[in-house]
Amino acid sequence: MKDRTTRRLAKVRASMQATGTQLVALGPGAHMQWILGFHPHPDERPCLLLIGDEREAFLMPSLNAEDTRQRSTIVCHPWSDDEGPVKALISALDDVGARDVKSMVLDETMRADFAMLLVDHLTLTRRSFTEKTVGALRMRKDVEEYRSLKENAAIADQAMQRGFDALKEGRSELDIAAVIQSQFKAQKAEMKFAIVASGPNGALPHHKTGNRKLTEGEPIVMDIGGQKGEYFSDITRLAVLGNPSDEIRKVHDIVDRAVRNALATARPGIKAMEVDNAARSIIAKAGYGDFFVHRTGHGLGIEVHEPPYISASSETILETGMVFSIEPGIYLPGRFGVRLEEIVILREDGPEILSSLPRDIFSL
Repeated sequence: MKDRTTRRLAKVRASMQATGTQLVALGPGAHMQWILGFHPHPDERPCLLLIGDEREAFLMPSLNAEDTRQRSTIVCHPWSDDEGPVKALISALDDVGARDVKSMVLDETMRADFAMLLVDHLTLTRRSFTEKTVGALRMRKDVEEYRSLKENAAIADQAMQRGFDALKEGRSELDIAAVIQSQFKAQKAEMKFAIVASGPNGALPHHKTGNRKLTEGEPIVMDIGGQKGEYFSDITRLAVLGNPSDEIRKVHDIVDRAVRNALATARPGIKAMEVDNAARSIIAKAGYGDFFVHRTGHGLGIEVHEPPYISASSETILETGMVFSIEPGIYLPGRFGVRLEEIVILREDGPEILSSLPRDIFSL
């Protein structure tokens, strides 16, 4: 883990140099996790990782300092509740040579009061978020990250298959989710979410899995994700109890063609919006454009949703190593919905799908 931290800090500093950034400030969260392999307990007490041109240091609540020292050799500047964080912050800024910086990058997920505490003690001419530094680095996965994502995808495939096998008329959505959860656990992973949306519930993209009973002939949208280690999985498939109707087959085919067109379009050097358009245009031409109500995809890594975002407005230029979902859908209110989701890593010649599970309708 120490070697990984060293490598990633070096990458951050290279991006700082390229962007003219003198200080990067991160709060407890995914950016810090990516660099360190952990982050201190997040609460209302100001906690920051400050990365300067040559050195890094923590502003650290004293009650978390010893635990952090056991995980990292980065110097802690602790503060206690009775004295407050200002003196320790100034000490940490001095330590990394950042008292007089003019250009700083802030973690966009940081608490606002953390950010303002820092800003109030600096005289800045330029502030920005992590899009071109830590955020840009996180979008391009390395071999180690790929292996973890691939392992998690295989685990999710098995959990989805176990969910398929459990489908039976009269069972509830929650019954199926419980089976999926047990399969994640059997593979030493934690289920993070399981949307099991039967019949008209499938028309709700973020349906809350509930007590509705499964019924013969109805489609069931199943969107599940888990976590083993630091990284996540995310996959969506469609199942039907019995024989799918012609309409269900038709809508499924349209969504699958949208996925295939997006896959064929995704290449290094194009804008993310072009991939969104590739999926959206198929659905629109089929007459269902008004029923595709969300973006085509999102990045996946140590967060379930992270950049790059595959949306109609995204100017992000896709690069090799980026990992993201392609998940178009059609949602017919009060009737049913269809969503199909693949997680891909972008290679020089196009996307590699991490899942091995076919996108066919699973019928039982």
